[in-house]
Amino acid sequence: MNDKTFLNDIQPNNQDQLRQYTLIAYGLYAASIFVGLTSIAAVIMNYMKRNEVQGTWLASHFEWQIKTFWFTLIGAVIGFVLSFVLIGIPILFAVSIWFIYRIVKGLVVFMDNKPIGDGWF
Repeated sequence: MNDKTFLNDIQPNNQDQLRQYTLIAYGLYAASIFVGLTSIAAVIMNYMKRNEVQGTWLASHFEWQIKTFWFTLIGAVIGFVLSFVLIGIPILFAVSIWFIYRIVKGLVVFMDNKPIGDGWF
């Protein structure tokens, strides 16, 4: 058996593991709606495996999740600071809806085994 045959046999199994890893990250992001801190674990997971998914359809999901985390965090901080002048409450609501949308859209596309587009929505 040559090295190429051996690598070809392993790659689908590795992709299945990375697919499961991505699904777990989506689950942690979804759980953060109720728990809050699980999204921190999810973004750490994304950064840890980011290099392993390069060149696969899963890379777009990792980027989607990372951007979702950081933009949600920035929006939440802005909303929290501005909540003292009452304009932050609608901002926090909008950020929450946007976060839920991003997680649901990511999961739907992920379950179809397709890469997700880049952008705000």
